[in-house]
Amino acid sequence: MSVHNPAPSMASLDNPDLKSAIAKAAKHLMPMLVILYFVAFLDRTNVGFAENALKVDRGVSDGAFALGAGIFFIGYALFEIPSNLLLKKFGARFWLARIAITWGIVAAIFAFTTNDTMFIILRFALGVTEAGLFPGVIMFLSEWFPNKVRVQMIAIFYLAQPFSQMIGAPLSGGLISFGDAVTPWHGWQVMFFGEGILAVLAGIASLLLLTNSPQQAKFLDDRQKQALAATMAREDAARSEDGPTGVWKAMSSWKVWYFTVIYFCLQIAVYGTTFYLPQQVSALIGQDIGWQVGLVSGIPWFVGLIACYLIGRHANSVSRRRNWGTFFYVTTGLSIIASAWAGAVGQPVVGILFISLAVASFLSAGPITWAYPTAFLTGAAAAAGIGLINSLGNLGGFVAPLMRTAFNASAPTESGVWGVVSLGVFAFLAALMVFCTKFFHRPKSDEYLDTTAVPVPH
Repeated sequence: MSVHNPAPSMASLDNPDLKSAIAKAAKHLMPMLVILYFVAFLDRTNVGFAENALKVDRGVSDGAFALGAGIFFIGYALFEIPSNLLLKKFGARFWLARIAITWGIVAAIFAFTTNDTMFIILRFALGVTEAGLFPGVIMFLSEWFPNKVRVQMIAIFYLAQPFSQMIGAPLSGGLISFGDAVTPWHGWQVMFFGEGILAVLAGIASLLLLTNSPQQAKFLDDRQKQALAATMAREDAARSEDGPTGVWKAMSSWKVWYFTVIYFCLQIAVYGTTFYLPQQVSALIGQDIGWQVGLVSGIPWFVGLIACYLIGRHANSVSRRRNWGTFFYVTTGLSIIASAWAGAVGQPVVGILFISLAVASFLSAGPITWAYPTAFLTGAAAAAGIGLINSLGNLGGFVAPLMRTAFNASAPTESGVWGVVSLGVFAFLAALMVFCTKFFHRPKSDEYLDTTAVPVPH
């Protein structure tokens, strides 16, 4: 596609109005979205800090705890697509706030858990109420930011993951210590209630700070609104022309299922690594799980934080996204396998290095992966397709620990190397699938990704 110098009827990312509109949108929207995702991870994972206390104080059995931990993902998967469709109907501002407020209320009620049944019901309800947050934000970003800068915005959103891993553990532990020492309640009750209320406050803040569309943004002037809205309208028209239209066509689209498999492979690598990160670090450095293991476990997330931010600034063309995506999936697989090898031969420093490289790689691969479906899905099709990719892809988090355990049981070794190797194999499959997008018919919306000038209809 030839590129001409932009005329007055053209919108370019070098156009001052469009450029300033994107900068203002990022400044006003991204911090709130990162906070929402941070709190979501906090309330999703803080149950691990209360495991022993729930068993002692409330008699929650091992079986009930295991079922409750897993049933969250069932509720999450079942209500993902309906939640995304309702977001499309009611608007992101209201619906993201509703999600945060309702999951915060459920998270706070965990402080009053009395038995196995209540714990299991609350975990399922937490998955139901949180469903739709991640895919809803991905769809929201695709309606606000042009294709050329979308990976960068998704990468900023992804920063909540390493932040939650680095800050969430000390916060949860601190609330437990504070509750036990200062309040008349159990520390775990203070943790659940405090972090649940934090989600409610985040939801109220998002209702005040988020804006559904550029046309409604009070922080943009008329020229900025026109430039951004026109650019997004042009991309949206291209996506409508190339991609599926309607809910059922999106859910039956082979491309949607193709990227569902890629995201499933990614989640196997992510959860297969993060679920066992403390245990792997503990084995590498020869220390029981405690503050030393927690400190060392934060290193990979710090490295991932930097890598995730930097890659978003560079994956701003079709070829770069494909090449970087393939590279990061390959690096994820190699690093996961190499970390297992380092543990087997007793090389702790090398092991931490490869774990850090694996975390940095899969955190960088995530935003690139999401850039693909947002390039050909729009409207109700985007709500259904993105919801389907996220809901089924997240089942990788259910499969990963089972697969890792099964491989270790079938070929037992002291370091559990074969279970870790199985995770790497799925990362290689994802790398191959991302590389093969080279042979896809190129959507028209991608043409705008590789040019500085984007035509805008009068």
